[in-house]
Amino acid sequence: MVQTIRNRSQVPLDSRDLETCQRVFDRLSTDYGVVRNSDEAERMASIIIELYRQGVRDPDHLQSMVEATRGLFETSERPPTAPGI
Repeated sequence: MVQTIRNRSQVPLDSRDLETCQRVFDRLSTDYGVVRNSDEAERMASIIIELYRQGVRDPDHLQSMVEATRGLFETSERPPTAPGI
């Protein structure tokens, strides 16, 4: 019999997993004033789920990693460009 090896990211999240992700999402949304149905909220939720699936389970660590990536997906803030570009 051939046994399928499942990657952790392929395993469905259970209710406890989703509760953890939701708490982190709610905390970040409140801290940064992210509107629930905005594009930024969707990107933030996607990042939270992906990091969780990759093994980041501690809510504080998960939050700090999302905070570290916030600048990458905020549309209101653009990186400065050199003069003349």
